[in-house]
Amino acid sequence: MPVAGKGTRLRPHTHITPKPMLKIAGKPVIDYVMDDLQQLGGVEQVIYITGHLKEKVEAFARERSPFPSVFVEQKVQRGTADAVALAKEHIDQPVMIIFVDTIFDADFSVVKSLDVDGIIWVKEVEDYQRFGVVVTDAEGNMTQIIEKPSEPISKRANIGLYYVRDWKLLLEGIDWVMQQPPNKGEYYLTDAFQYMIDKGAKIRAVDVEGWYDAGKLDTLLDTNRTILDKRHMSKKPATVGEGVKIFDPVFIEDDVVLERAVVGPNVTLEKGCRVVDSELRDVIVGPNTRIERSRLSNSFIGEGVVIEGAVGQITVADHSELRLDAATPPAL
Repeated sequence: MPVAGKGTRLRPHTHITPKPMLKIAGKPVIDYVMDDLQQLGGVEQVIYITGHLKEKVEAFARERSPFPSVFVEQKVQRGTADAVALAKEHIDQPVMIIFVDTIFDADFSVVKSLDVDGIIWVKEVEDYQRFGVVVTDAEGNMTQIIEKPSEPISKRANIGLYYVRDWKLLLEGIDWVMQQPPNKGEYYLTDAFQYMIDKGAKIRAVDVEGWYDAGKLDTLLDTNRTILDKRHMSKKPATVGEGVKIFDPVFIEDDVVLERAVVGPNVTLEKGCRVVDSELRDVIVGPNTRIERSRLSNSFIGEGVVIEGAVGQITVADHSELRLDAATPPAL
């Protein structure tokens, strides 16, 4: 699992929290992947390629990971092939490579049933120009990956989820990539897959049912909405005070205090939050945050924050205060 990235598109939150540890529907993004791996079974070890905030990643994994963990630091981010190359000494059997800034609805069990050298999971998209897309032959095996094509040669996007049975050929391909000039300043893992294909490997493209991006603010909020709804993660407190209205789907911890508030749809409120005289929709709020006299939408608010009199869309990191003058904020 390469987790060295700085998460620049989710700043200021990722200044102090590693991107995979940000929460969707009250649960860290990385935990959704761990759940899928536990269901698959047979996982012996997870290798984390760390970098930004590596101490927090290591502490988090040691406390919560259901698998034995190994940590390798990527001190200089030179690309995805370089990240996996750093884990080389720990790879001695078939391996999954998972980029954990997304959540997947993927059938991992195909790794046990398909007789191929590797699997690349893909998702058909309309905005194919933004992605690396996978081209396949008649049998569904990958023939090439094309980065950000101008023509719709394929709409099956590479989503950063791979299984490689022929791990020796993968490492050979990575070694080859690392000996070439950088591709646009980086060493890409997909170039190692192309090397494998050119050497005769069969890498099957398998479509996922869902692919939910948690790598930037707007898509993270969309993913919160989707997970609450599709995975039936909605949770409401057993009792609410007078003057409180809740619109599903929401995820509200039991010890959240709501007074004269309208909450939802698509809102996550973690433990210890207090929302008074406010309206929230499409908002993620971290633990122990207090929001008063505010009307917020499409907002991401960290832990231990105080917000008073705010209206609109805001992004506020942990332990911040935002106090404005709106005694009676206008409707959203």
